[in-house]
Amino acid sequence: MTTTPSCASVRRATLDEIIQRCPDYPSERQRLYRDRGCWIDETFGAMMRRLAETHGTREALVDGELRLSYADLDRRVDALARGLRHLGLERSDRVVIQLPNRHEFVVACFALFRLGALPVFALPAHRRFEVEHFCRAATARALLICDRDGGFDYRAMAREVREAVPTLEQVIVCGEAEEFTTLDSLYEHEGAPVEDVPSAHDLAFFQLSGGTTGVPKLIPRRHDDYHYSLRESNRACAVTTDTVYLVALPIAHNFPMSSPGFLGVLLGGGRLVIAPRPSPDECFVLIERERVTMTSLVPPLAMLWLDSAPGAGTDLSSLDILQVGGAKLVSEAARRVAPTLGCRLQQVFGMAEGLVNYTGLDDPIELINTTQGQPMSALDEVLVVDDDDQPVPPGGVGHLITRGPYTIPGYFVAPVEGDEPEGAHNQCAFTADGFYRTGDRVQMTPDGYLIVEGRDKDQINRGGEKVAAEEVENQLLAHDSVHDVAVVAMPDPYLGERVCAFVVVRGETPKPMVLARFLRDRGLAHYKVPERFEFLEAFPQTGVGKISKKALRQTLKAHWFAEDASEGK
Repeated sequence: MTTTPSCASVRRATLDEIIQRCPDYPSERQRLYRDRGCWIDETFGAMMRRLAETHGTREALVDGELRLSYADLDRRVDALARGLRHLGLERSDRVVIQLPNRHEFVVACFALFRLGALPVFALPAHRRFEVEHFCRAATARALLICDRDGGFDYRAMAREVREAVPTLEQVIVCGEAEEFTTLDSLYEHEGAPVEDVPSAHDLAFFQLSGGTTGVPKLIPRRHDDYHYSLRESNRACAVTTDTVYLVALPIAHNFPMSSPGFLGVLLGGGRLVIAPRPSPDECFVLIERERVTMTSLVPPLAMLWLDSAPGAGTDLSSLDILQVGGAKLVSEAARRVAPTLGCRLQQVFGMAEGLVNYTGLDDPIELINTTQGQPMSALDEVLVVDDDDQPVPPGGVGHLITRGPYTIPGYFVAPVEGDEPEGAHNQCAFTADGFYRTGDRVQMTPDGYLIVEGRDKDQINRGGEKVAAEEVENQLLAHDSVHDVAVVAMPDPYLGERVCAFVVVRGETPKPMVLARFLRDRGLAHYKVPERFEFLEAFPQTGVGKISKKALRQTLKAHWFAEDASEGK
C-alpha cells in the first residue's frame, strides 16, 4: 500500500462541495418524474442485494472460465466494499476506474456504489494526459487500473499521474501491483457489511463527455435517473431472464453499460458474457459456447463481423439481437445484418448525457435499416431547431435538443483557472429552460423517428470514439515546429471518420511521424492522434477572418476522391 506524502496537506472537495458542483433537476421536474413512476428510490447497491436475494444461484456473469451466480457476485461486492472501506475510502470519494473488459470491473462498480464512493469511468485507450485530467478535475482519491493490457503498462502511467495529482492517495492494481495495492488483497478484510447510500437521488458515478472543447467533461449521473434509463432500455430491448448479453465493446462506455448493457441485463435477471476483445474470432466462439442472444457493436465492428461471419464456421444461431450505435450505420450495411448474421438489427442512437433512441424490434424492416430510432421514454422532450432555437419545418434538418427524466441538467462544474467563469460550458451546452444541446444535426420523420445527418460541433467520430478537435490542436501547438493547426474529420469507409491535422509550420517542416510521436509522448490517447498531416503555407479564411474548416474539409474530400480514383477504387 502506498500513499503520496504530500496528500495530508491537500484538501479534497467535500461531499457538499461535490453536490454543489453537480447541477440538479428543477424541483417541479423532480416531482413530475417521481409522480410518473420514473424515479423509484432504489440505489444500485440495494439493487444488487435485491437481485442476489431474487435470483440466488442463477448464473449472472461469465468471464473466461469464471462463472458467478447472483449470490456469488453480491458476496464479492460486499467483500470488496469492506476492503475499500478498510483502505480509507468513504462516501463521496472519487475513484477513477480504468479497466479492460473483465469481471473485476463489474464487482468494483457495485462495491463503490454500495460504499457511496463515486466511480469516474475512464477508457482503456486513455493515456496519461486524459487520466491526469480526470483525476485532477474530480480530485480523485484513488485510481483503479490493471497491470498491463494490449502491451501498455498502466502502472508506469499511474506513477506519473500520482506525482502530478496531489489528492491521489491510492493506486489499486488488478494483477501484479509492484509498489501499489493489489485489488485481490482488498477481498480479505472481515467486518460489518457496508451500508448502502441513503438516497437514490445521490450521485452514483461520473461518465465522460465526447468532448468538443478540450478534454472530456465529467457527466454526473444519479441512481434514480440512471436506474430509470435501465428500466426503459430493458423494455425497449425486451430483456428477460433468458437474455444472454455479450459485453464486446469497452465496458466503461455508456452504450454497453446501460443500453441495456451489463447493468440493464443484470437488472433484468439475465446473464453477462464478457469478451476481452470485440474481434469476431473471439466473440463468435463465445456466442456459440454461451448461446449469446444479444450484443452491441459500433458500425466498424458490425461491418467486420458481417465480413467475417460467412467463413467463420461457428454457430451463431442463438444470436437474436444485434444492436448498432455510437455512430451512424449506413443503410447498405444495415440491410446485410439479417441475411448474414441471421438476427434482428436494433439501431441505437444515444449519449452519455442521457437521451437514448431505439428502433423497435418489431418495426418495419426498412424503418430499422434507415433510421436511428425514436426516444425510448414518453417523457423525453425532443426538439429539432434552427440556429435561433426555433422549430424547423417538418422533415427539415436541424439541431437536436432534449430534456427528460434521465438526461442530465448540467455537467460537473470543475474549478477553472484563468478568466473563464466557472460553469461557462453549461451555459453553452444547455438552453435557459434546461434543454441539452446534443450537437447532433437530425431530421425527424412524421412518426417521430430520428435520422442522424451529422454533427454541428467541432468533433470527430472515429468509429464511435469521439475526438475533440480543440484538444488535439492544443497539444500540437506545443510543438516548436507548429505555428498554427486545424484538426478536421477525414472521411473513411470503415471508421466513418479519421483525424486529420492541417499544419502551418514554423521553420523546417517536420515529418508526420515526428508529430505523431510527439502527441503520444505527451500522453494523448492513440485514437486521437492524427492519421494524416497536411502542411500549408496559410489557412483559408471565412469572411470574418477565422480559419475555414469547411474549406479544409472540402480540400481533404477532394484529395480523398482523387486518391481513390488513382487507385482504381
